[in-house]
Amino acid sequence: MNGLLEFIKTLGPARVAAMGAVAASLIGVFAFIIFRVTAPQMTTLYNDLALEDSSAIVSQLESSGVTFEIAREGSTILVPQDQVARLRMQLAEEGLPTGGSIGYEIFDRSDTLGATSFVQNINHLRAMEGELARTISSLDRINASRVHLVIPERQLFQRDRRPPSASIVLNVRGTLSDQEVRAVQHLVATAVEGLDPERVSVVDETGRLLASGANADGNGLFGNGLEDKVVATETRLRNQIEEILSSVVGPGRARVRVAAEIDHNRTTETIETYDPDGQVVRSTQTREEASSSTDAPGQVTVGNQLPNAGDNAAAAADEDQSSLSEEVVNYEISKSTRTEVVEAGQIRRLSVAVLVDGTYAPNADGAMVYVPRTQETLDRIAVLVRSAIGYDASRGDTVEVVNLQFALPPQTELLTSSGSLFDFTRDDFLRMTELGVLLLVSVLLLLLVVRPLLRRIVTPEERQPQELIIGPDGTLVADAEVPDELSEEPNKFAIEWLEEAKQQGAMQADSIAKVGSMIADHPGEAVTIVRSWLDEAA
Repeated sequence: MNGLLEFIKTLGPARVAAMGAVAASLIGVFAFIIFRVTAPQMTTLYNDLALEDSSAIVSQLESSGVTFEIAREGSTILVPQDQVARLRMQLAEEGLPTGGSIGYEIFDRSDTLGATSFVQNINHLRAMEGELARTISSLDRINASRVHLVIPERQLFQRDRRPPSASIVLNVRGTLSDQEVRAVQHLVATAVEGLDPERVSVVDETGRLLASGANADGNGLFGNGLEDKVVATETRLRNQIEEILSSVVGPGRARVRVAAEIDHNRTTETIETYDPDGQVVRSTQTREEASSSTDAPGQVTVGNQLPNAGDNAAAAADEDQSSLSEEVVNYEISKSTRTEVVEAGQIRRLSVAVLVDGTYAPNADGAMVYVPRTQETLDRIAVLVRSAIGYDASRGDTVEVVNLQFALPPQTELLTSSGSLFDFTRDDFLRMTELGVLLLVSVLLLLLVVRPLLRRIVTPEERQPQELIIGPDGTLVADAEVPDELSEEPNKFAIEWLEEAKQQGAMQADSIAKVGSMIADHPGEAVTIVRSWLDEAA
């Protein structure tokens, strides 16, 4: 301890204060580095949460004593990475997150015991809307949804009843096809009693009408209309062509545009055809008649009235006989009746334009040079395109394949090894980068700041030897005490001053030599004089 105290005294207050400041700074910096290294790695527990879900989840985490962070104005909650799975299961047990809607758990509350029938009906409607919104949000390419149901109350003694209806707002990723929109309509319609799919309106987050909620207009199109039908047809054909061409010319090296002419008319045609050669006997009617008559004499005589007078009269009379035969045959001519209904939306004509880039090959200098594609390759691409769109020359379809150089050449793709031993995620790379930066800062701090300060503090100051010179009055002074005008400019005055100083020094040396000889001759008197000087008061 004595040695330590002596060492501290030799350092001085300024150096001790500097050492304390350096020590405090080092402790703060290394405490921050250790805290960052040992802090748990935070990851996303839930993202894009509603404020209601965020509030409920934060309350659960606070009651459980879990460390968490809130980002993006409360829509994202971060927790330690090693606790994500456990916390999700724990929150799922509590029914969180709810997606910002309330389902059938609304009836689990204890304050519904004294609720009126009106409140119960409202809660039932809210529960149905919430459950349907959760189910729709679970579908692919649908981020969130809201459902509004209108279920008219059945009145007593009312014959006519208004049908229920529904309105749905979807937050989607990309675009939904007609089949997906109709799937949402039927999903809601089958969950609500008496609801028809045609009475379900669907709108996306941009306000675009996906389904009008009115009855079908008879052409098989629900809500999107004929213009959307044209766009959907062109998009479907373009995707089919690009999918094939990407395997031939490479991804992004082909541009496809499809123009479809759609028949907007709905046609109903009834055709009756008669075949005269196809006669069939339907019915036959035959009638035969036979008759006979005798023409007697017209005179009345006594002879005619006598007995046995009839035979003689019959022989004398004229006898007439006749027969009639009639036959009616009815034939049925074969007839075929055909009713054909052609719905709107039939493709009337297709026009396809395909622009493909050429190939790129290195030349003798190693630079990539554009090489156009051969006509044979373009013909094969045209054959593929015709097969993909269902080409029909009778309706006037056209397909044009052109090879031109694109303005931007293809970017060289980086080759990545697929069989790596280490499979790091993006979070792992960020963590390793953070640790590397902290390590580099620590090393630079030790080498460039701490090491020079400690060396400056611990190493004692070494006094440099100073050259003694003779002053103007003949005394010896240090080199640092020489006037600046004498040390910087050895002018004439300085030379004269040096000569005078030498003369005075020689005189003083002569005087000292005389005094020394006198002391050598009379040592006793010299000792007495020195003692008297010592006894005198200072």
